[in-house]
Amino acid sequence: MYLRDKTSGDLVEIVDMAAMVDPCMTELAGRFHAGEEMQDVARFTKDDLEFPSGEALPRCWMDATYRTTQH
Repeated sequence: MYLRDKTSGDLVEIVDMAAMVDPCMTELAGRFHAGEEMQDVARFTKDDLEFPSGEALPRCWMDATYRTTQH
């Protein structure tokens, strides 16, 4: 799956899908998908990522108390 880095606008290939959907994890492993060579795996905070369409990540991926708190 690919997400977009909010700061640079570059695509990030997510290599740790379990961390992406775990609301207790604030960081996940991924690699920038830019240039012709495969980039090294790096850590990304979920707050810095969004879907390529510009849509925010689902709250259930970000907030461990999403069922008990109201926003």
